[in-house]
Amino acid sequence: MNANIFEIKRFAVHDGDGIRTTVFFKGCPLRCIWCHNPEGLSAKPQLAYYAHKCVGCGECARVCPSQAHIMTNQAHVYDRHLCIGCGKCAKACLGDALTFYGKEMTVDELLPLLLEDKAFYENSGGGVTLSGGECLMQADFCAELLKRLKENGIHTAVDTCGSIPENALDTVMPYTDVFLYDIKAYDGEIHTKCTGRSNQQILKNLKYLDECGKNIEIRIPYVPGYNADQVEKIAYFLSDLKHVTKIRVLAYHNYAGSKYAALNIENTLPIQLPTDAEIQKAKDLIKSITNHPVST
Repeated sequence: MNANIFEIKRFAVHDGDGIRTTVFFKGCPLRCIWCHNPEGLSAKPQLAYYAHKCVGCGECARVCPSQAHIMTNQAHVYDRHLCIGCGKCAKACLGDALTFYGKEMTVDELLPLLLEDKAFYENSGGGVTLSGGECLMQADFCAELLKRLKENGIHTAVDTCGSIPENALDTVMPYTDVFLYDIKAYDGEIHTKCTGRSNQQILKNLKYLDECGKNIEIRIPYVPGYNADQVEKIAYFLSDLKHVTKIRVLAYHNYAGSKYAALNIENTLPIQLPTDAEIQKAKDLIKSITNHPVST
């Protein structure tokens, strides 16, 4: 059994408690306007070309078996339509201008890497987080990996958008200590406008997790002009849940612009950023309604 992984981030401190290693899976059912990991959207491996880093060495053209890379007068021309996704050019690139997102890995390959920092997990109350993209699009693989991690005494977290079948949650639930659950909007129309998909299954799955007694950390991205007016409605929805351990308000940032260009994907990132005052107001509002711990 293989999974397509686009990044393994060690010493992560924003993906659950303590020091963690986060495994990012490729493929996501949503198309959020503000997505900061566009390399995780497609389930297929992708080559990203960061043109500003190109030093004109020509190594990519030398090793490319499909002539997707051509050097003309020291200028690099990359034809995506010819690319076969072998990744040889990214390994050969001297300027770090080419990044290949997506590597097929087995549980046996991943597990030793994740256990390397076990001492840091234990000393900090951390562990391993599965994220994406949407990791539960590959739920069977996640379940096996989580099971093996638990057998080694590792705390586990699953970061999910919730737009997955209920049985995907059932598959990983026995081996997951906490779910990091994204809520992007409460009104269905606004959610569809912002993510390209209804939130009906998302809200249903969140209630289901709560009924199953699983620990849940809620994550609310705050994006001015898109979902800022949803905070109060989300808070009232969360106030009925019994197993929410904390709520985080995540201030939108637009750092991912270069990734969109490198992947040749339309950049949909909003321009307006939230102010500190707006984030604090959202936190105070949520806390007053839910009485849950709220942080950023």
